[in-house]
Amino acid sequence: MIVHLKFKMMNQENFDYLKNQVKFTGFGDGLENALKEKINEGQPEFSLQHNAEYGADKVGSTLHFRKSEETDRYYFNRYEMSLNKDGHEVKQTFFVGKDNTFTNKEAYNLLDGRAVNKNLVNRDGENYNSWVKLDLNDAEPNGNFKMKHFHENYGYDVAEALSKHDLKELRDNTDKERLIESLKKGNKQSITYYHEGEERKGFAQANPQYKSVKLLDEKGKEVRSSARQSEKQKEQSSAKQKTKQSTGEDDGKKESDKQSRRRGKRVA
Repeated sequence: MIVHLKFKMMNQENFDYLKNQVKFTGFGDGLENALKEKINEGQPEFSLQHNAEYGADKVGSTLHFRKSEETDRYYFNRYEMSLNKDGHEVKQTFFVGKDNTFTNKEAYNLLDGRAVNKNLVNRDGENYNSWVKLDLNDAEPNGNFKMKHFHENYGYDVAEALSKHDLKELRDNTDKERLIESLKKGNKQSITYYHEGEERKGFAQANPQYKSVKLLDEKGKEVRSSARQSEKQKEQSSAKQKTKQSTGEDDGKKESDKQSRRRGKRVA
């Protein structure tokens, strides 16, 4: 009876720990009942399925749990994610631990080709910050895509890159901070930009490799000319207009002087 009670208490403690780990890794609380059932079954390992949709993108994840041979406790050690986008599928295995764990949304953003800013820990236990991006054209022997790292000394400042564009969100400090934080998580964030003097809706995403921020229109097509360039074009246009006005005034003055000289000659 006492042994059974201890086992039940240990299972409950293990369940509470795992359900929180699953939740804070971004998979929510919808797997709790299935998780409890699997723990009570006592198999050496088990997996759970999680499905999500981000717009038209469909994401499926398989969460893997394994029992320790020493303590009979289960550990959530990895999950495999597949992204189905426009009929094309890409997959990646993400490992779960105390450090360097990517959340469900961050993993989706990586598979969708965007970069994520993370506080990481190296093999020597030292903390560092880096932008991480999957090289979707280069895979490891195990099938995982290689990860590109753009460390702090690479010199990418997302706030500075944003300042090169005239975005509505940058005109309010609170909106600006929210935008920066969203881009650091790898999100394709909705924004309002200005193109050829017009206010338009679109999206922004961090592009650390080229030390820039990519702007997209509502259809996902890249906006080539930045709003700052548009402002510069307006300034140049205004300067040209002033020059024309000045030239017109000078021409008018010259013509007036000519007419005055002609009248003077006729009088003489």
